[in-house]
Amino acid sequence: MHPRQGVSIPLRYALTPSETDAKAASMPATAKLFLVVGAIAALLAVAFGAFGAHALKTRIAPELMPVYRTGVEYHFYHALGLMLIGLAAFHLPESAWLRSAGWAMLTGIVLFSGSLYLLALTGLAWLGAITPFGGTAFIAAWALFAAAIIKA
Repeated sequence: MHPRQGVSIPLRYALTPSETDAKAASMPATAKLFLVVGAIAALLAVAFGAFGAHALKTRIAPELMPVYRTGVEYHFYHALGLMLIGLAAFHLPESAWLRSAGWAMLTGIVLFSGSLYLLALTGLAWLGAITPFGGTAFIAAWALFAAAIIKA
């Protein structure tokens, strides 16, 4: 007797393509938005990290390399945070708190990591004044995320 004989496959594992397409179409818009934005942000974090490790090492001042790396590190953490928000949106698709958390996190990536990237590439010290606004956006994003969960 074959080991699989007599074993039935649950219906959820035997979906036809039309059924899986219908399921994908029912993904909440907020979930889809922040999962896609998070995936793109993660892609960019990997690309910027590779660029820094290979192309920048000999082109920028050695003391600016840790600045660039910090930008990549926080970019990556918060790209994952955006995807976490996207996953939470499956359970809280109408949460304004959750949407606000996602937008604040994206703002943080642009301001915090973006200012560090530009500072490292250009050496313009005034760009460091923008970085704390991005850090504040990160803090706000995590607070909004917690509020979304508490309010659920």
